[in-house]
Amino acid sequence: MEFQVYTVSGLTRELKALVEESFPPVWVEGEISNFKHHSSGHMYFSLKDEGATLRCVFFRQYNMRLRYRPEDGMKVLAFGELTVYEPSGQYQLVVAELRPRGVGELQLAFEQLKIRLQAEGLFDPEHKKPIPQFPEVVGVVTSSTGAVIRDIISVIRRRCPPVRIVLYPARVQGEGAAAEIAEGIRAFGRWGGADVLIVGRGGGSIEDLWAFNEEEVARAIYESPVPVVSAVGHETDFTIADFVADLRAPTPSAAAEFVVSDAAELSSQVESLVRSLTRAQHSLLETSAQQLDELERGLSAARLLERLKIFRTLCQALEYRLRRAIAAKLTARKSEWLRLRGALSALNPAAVLDRGFSLVRKPSGAVVRDAVQVAVGEVLEVILSRGLLDCRVERAEPEARKLKLAGLPEKFFEDLKEEKRESKNDKRKS
Repeated sequence: MEFQVYTVSGLTRELKALVEESFPPVWVEGEISNFKHHSSGHMYFSLKDEGATLRCVFFRQYNMRLRYRPEDGMKVLAFGELTVYEPSGQYQLVVAELRPRGVGELQLAFEQLKIRLQAEGLFDPEHKKPIPQFPEVVGVVTSSTGAVIRDIISVIRRRCPPVRIVLYPARVQGEGAAAEIAEGIRAFGRWGGADVLIVGRGGGSIEDLWAFNEEEVARAIYESPVPVVSAVGHETDFTIADFVADLRAPTPSAAAEFVVSDAAELSSQVESLVRSLTRAQHSLLETSAQQLDELERGLSAARLLERLKIFRTLCQALEYRLRRAIAAKLTARKSEWLRLRGALSALNPAAVLDRGFSLVRKPSGAVVRDAVQVAVGEVLEVILSRGLLDCRVERAEPEARKLKLAGLPEKFFEDLKEEKRESKNDKRKS
């Protein structure tokens, strides 16, 4: 008995043909796992349930239409064709369409984008720009043929006719609408002539409003140097643009009322303020007049003379105190000066010479303090109180350390006593 022998490649090709011919395109339900988005744009993942796993490939030309990003753990319905990948011999599903299970695709895309932009800080209050109170030019990005622009024009013309309205016409739904809306916002930013922008459209389904859920529009609003008011749909409709905008209005008409003040109401307020100011001025003038009358009555001639006498008495008292302070200061300074002069006089070498002492020096200028410093026959210079002497040494007694005062004249001692008395008197005076 002969057996048919297959090569691996041959068997795989037959299995591939069998699978692809036996199974038409199918819908498969499962949970995404091992999701990878390759740099080529292709997506690779597996669908699994409690009992099995199916490999899937989602090529770029098909997945580029997705409005949301697939993630691990997401329940989905995948539509595609079964095939066998020959190099590995594994069968896989080539996906052509992928739908989220249990929630709509657009709603899922909305939630994913909202979470991502919020994490980036595009919704943070500190990035919100204030809406000007009295704009002169209002820019509008919306359809030129819809009811929205007519409602905005009607409200602004009724509330404040001088305000100028500039329209950037853009499609607000369908293919390419998001790009036109974003370009309109950027165009107003480049122009710089608008004080505030209204970006919006009328109500509709989530599909109709989807252009305002696109990331391109959200980033254009966030980067706009001009404050943006989002006015999309009805009061219950919310879009990504509403969260990014500096102010959300429930309807386009409400947006026009928000950005433009009512001229008639402002005029009434101004008139009321003028009346209040006039009354306040009259009251202030009356009060000032009363105060002036009181001052005039209080400043009579008799009262002025009385006040002048009081001021004169105060001035005399201050003058007396000033003179006493100056005299005391001068006395203290004079005593200090005399004390310092006495101290300097006591330290003055000339004063010592005046008392009868002399200074002996060698020709070199060295002062002679001891007999051992000189020799017999040496010439010395003797400095007196008045004049000097050149003397020759006839005798030197180095052993006689202390001179005897015996034989000095009595007048010498009397002069010493008189100098001591004068010194004590100077100290007592200081």
